[in-house]
Amino acid sequence: MATKHKDIIFAPVGIDPTKNGKATGAASGKQSPLEKSVDLPAPTAANHKEAGLSKAQLHTMYEQIYLQRRFEERAMQMYQKGKFGGFLHLYIGQEAVSTGTVHALNDDDDIITAYRDHGWGLVRGVTPNEGMAELFGKATGCSKGKGGSMHFASVENHFWGGYGIVGGHIPIGGGIAFANKYQQNGRVTTCFFGDGAVDQGALHETLNMSQLWKLPCIFVVENNGYSMGTAARRHTVNEIHERAKGYGMKSAIINGMDLFSVYKEMKAIADDVRKTSEPWFVEIRTYRYRGHSMSDPQKYRTKEELAEYQKIDPLEKLRGYLLENKLMTEKAVKDLEAKIDQQVLDAIDFAEESPFPENEALFEDMYAGEPYFHDKGNFES
Repeated sequence: MATKHKDIIFAPVGIDPTKNGKATGAASGKQSPLEKSVDLPAPTAANHKEAGLSKAQLHTMYEQIYLQRRFEERAMQMYQKGKFGGFLHLYIGQEAVSTGTVHALNDDDDIITAYRDHGWGLVRGVTPNEGMAELFGKATGCSKGKGGSMHFASVENHFWGGYGIVGGHIPIGGGIAFANKYQQNGRVTTCFFGDGAVDQGALHETLNMSQLWKLPCIFVVENNGYSMGTAARRHTVNEIHERAKGYGMKSAIINGMDLFSVYKEMKAIADDVRKTSEPWFVEIRTYRYRGHSMSDPQKYRTKEELAEYQKIDPLEKLRGYLLENKLMTEKAVKDLEAKIDQQVLDAIDFAEESPFPENEALFEDMYAGEPYFHDKGNFES
């Protein structure tokens, strides 16, 4: 498909073009001093074998992380061009969390998350075409153009979507876990939310019920350091993962900038939940490279802080690891990246050429089962 969007070339974060494309900082195996200063937990796996990952899995993981990154960079470009409106919350920098978790779970395990959801959709069944079309509000989108950025979903792949209300989906996550336990299907539910949601009452009500009823659910805080513009240390009096103590719930803290750690720890936790049918409360510490949303001026953090975190970019850490350990050749990496770059460009063309939903679609997908009968009125313009 011909494309009209070849005007921008993205320089990978953490790559110095003067050093022949080699990763710098933590991507090259050197620990960033920031990891200690912000109390990122130490990685729990030194290499992919220690994490329990195969070479084939690493290749798939790199493809998924790279797709998430390039998809969102193009989405940002399209937003700035006025191709679509509304909100756009980017996941750039946090891709190790989605990728590592998805590989740690079974394909029929359930996932539900908040509004920073593009990456989750892309690793759980939403195609680039469906995702971009949804951003553009087109009928071919993953939510038929009705959800937009905050409501990616792929129910057939057990991804129950992103939600726009802070913490509003947490009771739904508990409900999915209850349904799984009731049906005795062995599935684990993972419910993700940001550090800003930990002060919502719905979370604490759900944690209490989940522990009381022993629901097979992992509640995961993606702590990216800031609740909009408020640092986590300014809105919580203790370590977030310690809140599990109040419910007698198992808890853990994971380095979300380290892909191997995310996979290893989340797999162990999922296995425990599957075996015991007892919930966990997990804090995964990560970092977003972009603002809370597109309107965020990011005055609450310094350029130096951002630069330090870019040295431990999970995309470039994995790229550097694959090359340095001869798990992929430079040519194979470049060919893969070129293929994905084109997929994303094609997705933009697909979105632009797709139709908007018909007016009657307003009354579809409102309730399960029988159609929603209503006086549809006169839609003629």
